[in-house]
Amino acid sequence: MTETPGTPAHPTGPADQALRERLLAVRHEVGKAVVGQDAAVSGLVVALLCGGHVLMEGVPGTAKTLLVRTLAASLAVETRRVQFTPDLMPGDITGSLVIDSTGQGGQLTFREGPVFTNLLLADEINRTPPKTQSALLEAMEEGQVSADGVTRPLPRPFLVAATQNPVEYEGTYPLPEAQLDRFLLKVVLPVPPRSDEIAILTRHAEGFDPRDVAGAGVRPVASGADIEAAQVAVKTVQVSPEVATYIVDIARATRESPSLSLGVSPRGATALLRAARAWAWLSGRDFVTPDDVKALAHATLVHRLGLRPEAELEGVDVAKVLSAALASVPVPR
Repeated sequence: MTETPGTPAHPTGPADQALRERLLAVRHEVGKAVVGQDAAVSGLVVALLCGGHVLMEGVPGTAKTLLVRTLAASLAVETRRVQFTPDLMPGDITGSLVIDSTGQGGQLTFREGPVFTNLLLADEINRTPPKTQSALLEAMEEGQVSADGVTRPLPRPFLVAATQNPVEYEGTYPLPEAQLDRFLLKVVLPVPPRSDEIAILTRHAEGFDPRDVAGAGVRPVASGADIEAAQVAVKTVQVSPEVATYIVDIARATRESPSLSLGVSPRGATALLRAARAWAWLSGRDFVTPDDVKALAHATLVHRLGLRPEAELEGVDVAKVLSAALASVPVPR
């Protein structure tokens, strides 16, 4: 993401404006515990508005876990954390059938896993094998879990915020394409600049405890009901034929790139449309502009692209390939 939503320019109504302001206030609350990382915060809010999920990548210690915990506190929603490890089993995430020793006859009952929550923090998701990673696919795509022939819906709203260390680190399993495609956005949390790092150390010197976000003054400024109402409002944002064509042409440009073996699929183009709608709504407009599309293009598309082997050997940067594809598409006026 290349920018953060600013002050709404064209409110669509008093109720809509109040709802938007509550969600924009989330950034301020998160900032009480997390220094910087505005793009990641905005990405999480956009994903919530779209009913999507976020993959957060960064080296250890860049506040990925703290960011999700603080977001949940500012939204007054339930959150759970799963530490992904090489021996984690699918049932450890989704839940499993267990013998009910309290009942008669020792009947099997379903014990819900940590996925039954509003914000699931899937910590270091690339440290567990693909079989366990894929246990999240149905939950992320359908918002439900199936076990023993029974489908169980997940709470609403529902967001998977998965963190991963860069794939060049030892002991990691790169996420397969099918799993990556389920994430609406990928945001990178960089090592903070010098000024932000000084601010972080100053807070810790003054007694800040990252395990106590309430002690940092973080309070709920929005709710799960606000998120659901905003999801409905986002769907009313208008998309002109010219903007829809612009998104399609961007997707097709990636498929024609000689550096890529895998371009953006129609699902990826749809994801960009959804994200741009949410961005436009957060910006106070009831229509999508090409700038909304460009602002979300990298976060929505870069993880859906696959480099050709020869391009990888040459050290080609997939983000630069996407930038070139974007630059090759005329912007509608």
